[in-house]
Amino acid sequence: MEAAEKANVAAPLIKRLDLSKGDKFDTMLQGVLDVASLPDPLGNVTFANKLDDGLELYRVTCPIGVLLVIFESRPEVIANITALAIKSGNAVILKGGKESFHSFAAISGLVREALEGTDIPPGAVQLIESRQEVSELLKQDKYIDLVVPRGSNELVRSIKSSTKIPVLGHADGLCSVYVHYDADVDMAARIVVDSKTNYVAACNAAESLLLQRSALQSHLPTLAKALIDAGVSLKVTPEISESLKQAGIEGTASATIGSAEEKDFETEFLSLTIAVAAVGGVEQAIKHINSHSSKHTDSIVTASKEIADKFLNGVDSSGVFWNASTRFSDGFRYGFGTEVGISTSKIHARGPVGLEGLTCYQYQLRGTGQVAADYVGAGGKKEFKHENIDI
Repeated sequence: MEAAEKANVAAPLIKRLDLSKGDKFDTMLQGVLDVASLPDPLGNVTFANKLDDGLELYRVTCPIGVLLVIFESRPEVIANITALAIKSGNAVILKGGKESFHSFAAISGLVREALEGTDIPPGAVQLIESRQEVSELLKQDKYIDLVVPRGSNELVRSIKSSTKIPVLGHADGLCSVYVHYDADVDMAARIVVDSKTNYVAACNAAESLLLQRSALQSHLPTLAKALIDAGVSLKVTPEISESLKQAGIEGTASATIGSAEEKDFETEFLSLTIAVAAVGGVEQAIKHINSHSSKHTDSIVTASKEIADKFLNGVDSSGVFWNASTRFSDGFRYGFGTEVGISTSKIHARGPVGLEGLTCYQYQLRGTGQVAADYVGAGGKKEFKHENIDI
């Protein structure tokens, strides 16, 4: 923290460095304990089929292999990912950013000390420091199975363009809350304020607020006042600006009201700032979110299950919520113990990635001397039975 302050590191990065903020440190420790108490994710049979008498096929969970995790300024990542890697049977190589170097060194020393005398191979958890080592490791697609970058948009995009190794991660956290006209206004205010202010530097913090146009008169004054009272500056469209003037809502010295540009709806502010716009209804909200979001987490506030279902099924994000804060998008809150990161991709793992996301599977065929040539499709006459086996 001292080094970051002397170097004038940006405020959002300093917040991510600060393990003393709120309950971050206790949550980190609890995450390790929670992972330890979770069921073993390995060796689980997820599919079983009797191909023939004495010939049975099983799909069994197994580790991915070797993980390379590169992060910037979140020192708690070391403990989180080490716990997940060990529990899921993976080896892990960790590279922290220069901002978190001192915390990285202190925590990694404890990791090494804790692993001494256990059955875990000494090389299963490795810690590297130089950027040159990362460049070399990103070329090792023969030996490293998955890269997990945790940090800025620039970091993630740079890694994706620098390696043939599969990359799991997200570039931005562009999360939105949409308020439908029938939403309970007090509920909506609590959800919007929590989504924005609970931890502004988090990737699951809301960066945009969308209101149904017919709710401007009934809902906008309360929502705007709640945000301004919480110290949030509003970047608003001309339509929202006019509605605020009609309602007599003004900004303050610390929570201003300014004009929004199109780029503001694709900006991860990571600060007490939110972009606000009006839409015609849920269909327009879905279209706006799918066009501007990073497919991370988006929420709707409405009293209608029909409208909520339309939103939940229409928004193409890894987390889609009804009447709940976007801040719930988190491995710890989902009951995963902790997470290795959030994935916005659609292959392998999506959303908060815990133990299950760090495993894959293999097919185990158990026979009694069968050969393919005896069966239909390979020259033989025997038919497959293909009977499900209870698991």
